Amino acid sequence: MVRQLNFRLPTRFPAFRALYLLRMRIDFYRSWLLIFSLLISAGPAAGQTPPPAAAVPTPSHDSARAESLTTDTRYLRQLDSLRLRNTDRLAQLQQELLTLRDRDQDKDHPRRRQLEQELAALRATDSLRLARARHHIDSLKVHARGYPVSPHGDTLFYVYTKLGPFLPRERANLIADKVKRLEDDVLYAADSLRVYPSEQTVDIMYGATVLQSISDNDALWMNVTRDSLAHQYRRRIVAAVAQYKQAHSLYNILKEAGLVLLVLVAFYFVVRFVNQLFGWLRRRLTDKEQTWFRGVQLGTYELLTPRRGLEAALLLLNVLRWVTIFLIISLVLPLLFSIFPGTQGMADTLLGYVITPLRKMLLALWHYLPDLITIVVIVTVFRYLLRGVYFLKEEIRQGRLTIDGFYPDWANPTYQIVRVMVFAFLLVVIFPYLPGSDSPIFKGVSVFLGFLFTFGSAGSLSNIVAGLVLTYMRSYKLGDRVKIGDVTGDIIEKNLLVTRIRTIKNEEITIPNSSIMSSYTTNFSNAAPTLGLVLHTTVTIGYDVPWPQVHQLLLAAAAQAEGVLPEPKPFVLQTSLDDFYVSYQLNAYTREASRQAGIYSRIHQLIQDQFNAAGVEILSPHYRAARDGNQTTIPAQYLPPDYVAPRFGVDSRG
Repeated sequence: MVRQLNFRLPTRFPAFRALYLLRMRIDFYRSWLLIFSLLISAGPAAGQTPPPAAAVPTPSHDSARAESLTTDTRYLRQLDSLRLRNTDRLAQLQQELLTLRDRDQDKDHPRRRQLEQELAALRATDSLRLARARHHIDSLKVHARGYPVSPHGDTLFYVYTKLGPFLPRERANLIADKVKRLEDDVLYAADSLRVYPSEQTVDIMYGATVLQSISDNDALWMNVTRDSLAHQYRRRIVAAVAQYKQAHSLYNILKEAGLVLLVLVAFYFVVRFVNQLFGWLRRRLTDKEQTWFRGVQLGTYELLTPRRGLEAALLLLNVLRWVTIFLIISLVLPLLFSIFPGTQGMADTLLGYVITPLRKMLLALWHYLPDLITIVVIVTVFRYLLRGVYFLKEEIRQGRLTIDGFYPDWANPTYQIVRVMVFAFLLVVIFPYLPGSDSPIFKGVSVFLGFLFTFGSAGSLSNIVAGLVLTYMRSYKLGDRVKIGDVTGDIIEKNLLVTRIRTIKNEEITIPNSSIMSSYTTNFSNAAPTLGLVLHTTVTIGYDVPWPQVHQLLLAAAAQAEGVLPEPKPFVLQTSLDDFYVSYQLNAYTREASRQAGIYSRIHQLIQDQFNAAGVEILSPHYRAARDGNQTTIPAQYLPPDYVAPRFGVDSRG
C-alpha cells in the first residue's frame, strides 16, 4: 500500500512527479557507484588471488578457526548486504513496471524504458555479485574447514558460514541438539519435517521449530541452489533419525542382548577349551620328563637338569596360556561393545589398543629390516676377521709362526687387545643402524654411561695400563717364582687388573698391577733353566780355623745337597773379615727355583754335619767362651766317648 501511494502521488501532482523522478535517478547512480566502490575495495578481480585472510591456514583450535572463518567471510557479508539492497530495489522496479502495465501505457513510454533499463542493470549487477561470491568461496575452500553436525559421532553435513549472530560452530551445535531432540521425540513423524522457503533463506522445520536455515552463502559453499541443498539436508536428517530409532527400538535391544549373551557363552567355552588344551599339554610334558628333557651340561657342571628343564617348560606354557586368554579378551571386548550402537566408538578404541601397537611393531620391524640385514652382514664380516686373528694368535703361541721381536707369551694378551679394538670398531660401525640411535634420549644415555665409566673406572684404568706394560715388559710369567715387595711365591694368575701369587705357605695374595709397577720385582725362575739360579748362604767362623778347611767343608756340604748342580761347580766367597770371625759365603747353582726353600734347608743341615764331624765350632755371630772349664759346642755324638770338659787352669806363680 505504501509503495502504491509513493508511486501514485506523482501522477496526481506534477511537482511531486518531477521530484520523484529526480530521486529515482539519484538512487540509480548511487547504486552503481556503491557497487563499483565495493567491488574495487573489498574483492579481488576475476583471475586474481583471493584476499589475504583466505590464505591464512586454519588454526587447530575451534575458537581461532571460528575467528578465521568470520574474517574470511566478511567479504561475503558485504556482498550479501549489497544483494539485500538490490533485492529491495528490484522489488520496487518490478512493482512499478507491473503498475504501468496495469494502466496499459505504451511500451515505448520513456518512463517504462527507463525502468526496464534500470532493472536489467540491477540484474547484471546481481549476476556479477553472485560470480564474485562464488569465486571468493572457492578460494576459501582451500584452507577453511567446516564444523560437523554430528549428533552421535556420525557427521551428517558441515556448516561453513555465519548466519545472523550465530558463528558456524554455534550453528552446527544448535542443529545437532535439535536433531537429538527429534530422535528422542516419541511422536516423531518424518512427514512433519518439511522445507519452507522464505525471503532470504530456506528453512527446514519440524512443526514450529526451525532445525536449520539455509542462506545463499550456504548454497554457494555446496555449489547448489538453496532449495536443493535444503532437501538434501532434510533427507540426511530423516535417514539419521530413522536409523537412530531403529537401533534403539525394543526389538533391536533384545536382539543385541541376545548377541551379547551368545558372545559371552562362546567366550566361556573358548576359555574353557584353552585351559583344557594347556592342561593336556602340561600333563604330556610331565609324563615325558625323562624322555624330552635330558639336561644341559657345561663341562662338569650340570647347568640344566631334566627337572629344571621341565619346570622352565611348564612356566613358559603357563605364560603362553595367559597371553592367549588376554588376546581372546582383547578381541571379545570390542566385539561386545560393537553390538550396541552407542558403544561402537568404544569398540573401535578398544580394538585399536590391541591392533595399533601390533601394527606399529610390525611396521617398525618391516622398516628396520634393511638396517637389521646390514648389521647381520657387518657382524658376520667382523666375526670371520676375529677368527683369522685367533688363528694367527694360536700359530704364534704354539711356535709354528715366528716373528722377530714378538715372543709367544705375548700372543694371548695381544689377541685380547686386538679383540677389544675390533669390538669397539664394530660398535662404532653398527651404532648408526641401531633403532633409536639418533634420538636425543639415546644420545643422552650414551653420554651419561660414558661419564660414569670414565670417572668410575679411574683406578681400574691405571691397573689395565700397568697390566699391559707388565705383559710386554715380560717381568714374569705364569709359574715363575718371584718376589714382589715383601711377598715371595709362584705366579698363578695374571690379567689386566691384578696378579695373584701363591706363597710357599699356600697363601694366595692378590696384588694390583699398579702397585707392582711402583715396586720392584725379583724373578727367580727366568734364568734358572739356562744359567741356573745361584743359591747363597753365609756362615761365620773364628780366626783360629784355617780358611782352606772352611772352604773344603762348605763345598763338601754343597756337593751332597739334592738339587744343587755339579756344573757349574759351587764356590765360596769370603765376604768380610769382622772383629771376631770371618764371613764365608757358599754359592751353589740350581735349576729348581721353586724348590729353593727346601734346598736352602738341606744345605744348612749338611753344613752343620760337615763342621761338627771336623770338630770345627760355628761361633756365630757373637759367641764368646773360655776354653778352660767350658763344654764344647759340638754335639755329643760327634765327640769321643771319653771326652771330658777341660778343667780350669790356675797359674799360682807370681
